[in-house]
Formats: sequence, C-alpha cells, structure tokens
Amino acid sequence: MTSRLPLLLSLAALPLGACATSLSLPPTEAVRYHLGANQIQRGTVAVEPLAAPGTPTSIEFRTYAAAVEAQLLRNGYSLAAPGTQPQLVATVGFTRAAQAGPPRQSPFSIGIGGGGFSGGRRGGGVGLGGGVGFPIGGSRSTEVIVSELAVTIKRRADQSPVWEGRAHAYADGSKPDAATGAQADRLANALFLNFPGESGRTVEVK
Repeated sequence: MTSRLPLLLSLAALPLGACATSLSLPPTEAVRYHLGANQIQRGTVAVEPLAAPGTPTSIEFRTYAAAVEAQLLRNGYSLAAPGTQPQLVATVGFTRAAQAGPPRQSPFSIGIGGGGFSGGRRGGGVGLGGGVGFPIGGSRSTEVIVSELAVTIKRRADQSPVWEGRAHAYADGSKPDAATGAQADRLANALFLNFPGESGRTVEVK
C-alpha cells in the first residue's frame, strides 16, 4: 500500500511582522518509511539520480549526492568499488526553489513497497522559479528558499525498496545557510538522523 505525505507546512503562516528584522522559519522536517529496523540491509551501495539512465547529472545533484553518500557511510554502508556491481542503489531526487505562499505540490510520492518515489528531473533536481520576496521591516525584501530531498534505498537485484525518506526545509535566501551545499547537508542530516528512524513518523530537526 502506498502512503502519501502532503507537505505539512505553509509559508503563508510564517510570522513576518512589519517590524521584523529577520525571517522566523519552520524547522526541517523528515519522514522515513521502512519494514522494520531488522530488515534494513547494509552493504555496498551506489548513489544515482532519480532520473532516466544516462541523463547527465548536474553540479547541484553531485552536491546532494555527496551529502547522501556521507550519511550512508556513517550508517554502515560502503561505496561500491569502480567497475563492480553494488548490492544496493540509493536514488536521490531534490528540488530547490524560491517561492511565496503555500508550497507547491511536492513532485515526490512516498510509500515503502508501493513503487518508490516519483519525480525529479534534469539529473535529480529541478528549479521551480525565483525572484519572490517577503517584505522585511519596510522596503527590503528577503527571499525564502524551499528545498526538498528524497532518497530511496533499493536492492539492486530486484529493485525492491528497503528504506525511503523525504526531508524539506526553508532558508532565508540572504543567509549563507541558504547555499546549495549547506541545504544539502542540512536535509541529509535530518533524513538520516537516528537511521533508519521510526517508520511513518514525521520528525522536526532544528
């Protein structure tokens, strides 16, 4: 059975008072699905984009892939040696956008055993717009960056998923932590926190 997780937060509810000097943003949220801690297979793994085979990967994808690889290594996986077949494949999809108002519909669906994730383009990521700002303390405006990371770990032999997760976060576009690398690390850290995590439970990570 496929479970679907709608985005739980709305930028429309952000406290942006006329006298505010900085954005007050929600914490990073993550949800994971799996069949039980004892069934989370470890072994050699390759990180691949959530895209058609042969699709060129972008610099942004490689940034997110590196963040995911680091977390996999911390949690008992090892990268497959060049020229060898991995036991598992971790597919990575992400979005990164500047937007106002309620978040757009997520391009990812999630549910263990239900076909995995769908979505992601151009080597695992797609930009969804820009130039949208929030007024802060008068005439200045600040961009809010909305980022999302989706990862599924599958057995290479039969493509069956053993673990799936998604995390999303908001960042003040004027701050250093809105940079792609910082957001990739932030989302990957939240996604793999206390791996494999409690299945089906949404957690907040500050």
